[in-house]
Amino acid sequence: MVEKTLDYLIIGPAHPFRGGIAETQHQFAEALQKEGKKVALVTFTKLYPKFLFPGKTQRTVESAPDDLTIYSVIHAYNPLEWTKAVRFIQSRTPKVVVFRYYTPFLSFVYRWIGLRLSKSIKKIALVDNWIPHERRWIDRYLNRSFAKSIDVISCLSPLVAKQVKLDFKGPLWEGFHPINKNLLPLLEQKKARKNLNWEAQTSYVLFFGLIRKYKGLELLIQAFNQAPLLNKKVKLYVAGECYEDPNKYIQLIDSLELKDRVILDFNFKTKEAIQHLFSAADIVAQTYHTATQSGVTPIAYHYQKPLLVSDIEGLRDPIIKDQTGVVVQKEPKSIAKGIVSLLGKKKQETCIEQIKKTSLEYSWSTFVVQWDAFVSQIKNKANTF
Repeated sequence: MVEKTLDYLIIGPAHPFRGGIAETQHQFAEALQKEGKKVALVTFTKLYPKFLFPGKTQRTVESAPDDLTIYSVIHAYNPLEWTKAVRFIQSRTPKVVVFRYYTPFLSFVYRWIGLRLSKSIKKIALVDNWIPHERRWIDRYLNRSFAKSIDVISCLSPLVAKQVKLDFKGPLWEGFHPINKNLLPLLEQKKARKNLNWEAQTSYVLFFGLIRKYKGLELLIQAFNQAPLLNKKVKLYVAGECYEDPNKYIQLIDSLELKDRVILDFNFKTKEAIQHLFSAADIVAQTYHTATQSGVTPIAYHYQKPLLVSDIEGLRDPIIKDQTGVVVQKEPKSIAKGIVSLLGKKKQETCIEQIKKTSLEYSWSTFVVQWDAFVSQIKNKANTF
């Protein structure tokens, strides 16, 4: 017999799907449960058709979280399956359904489900990205279409909230991107480097995450051919599955004669690999062309690594506020100077101390308390929903 009644049913990628969105769905649900909420996750039976997914696999090899209820119910791109998904969701009798929204691709299925749920169920979006990094003419139409099926929108950064305001006039919460608690602990750097066969006396810059055009990896590689970085004992380690032609970067490295200083590791990383890479690195670089927020920043905070980021609103704001790194212009010379500055012993020590001071502000516990208070306040206003 189904237990009555769920406080929150959260829709979006979750185990067995891999990646940052799925991991944060788990963390979000666990944090809500620790606050005494009854929670379940609904994920997909199918998410992306093969022609839209550039990676090797959409599924993880890691075990499912022990303490979460996860149902695989929704076929993201087969409308013939959506009525069954609505019936299932309503059978769980949730008070609130949360739609995790990060791509306009999901607007079709989310809107269809949202408009057919009982009016007694409140519908909230949790938005990672509103305007995609790689834009198409139809994106804004799809976002607005989805927004019409939602009562409240909450975001993972102030910049995303600013974008949402242009298309949604209902209750809106800004929020922040929390640090995942399920990351493995920081290792002693020498031990991590020994396990990775990294040189003990060389400084390492880590570029981590899926490799996509908007992330500006080419700028970071070019910086290693610029003074004052050119003659420094510093290497770049690139870790993440490549969602574009990898030859673009291989040829760039060859042309700049940087094969001995830039290591390309185009493989998706497990939690253990993440632990070793971040523990072994000295700093983390995010030389993005565009961003609204980044899941890499909280990982760097967890592993106490100073950050070098592009001077764009979605990346620079927490770094400037927290004093946890340096902000550089999106061009190789500025990046090279920023890396050398951030690798300075005093600068690194100062940034690490600031990371330790501010990390508690970005916990999932803090996020959930603030988010749930906002949702409860809105629900209590008689004419809001």
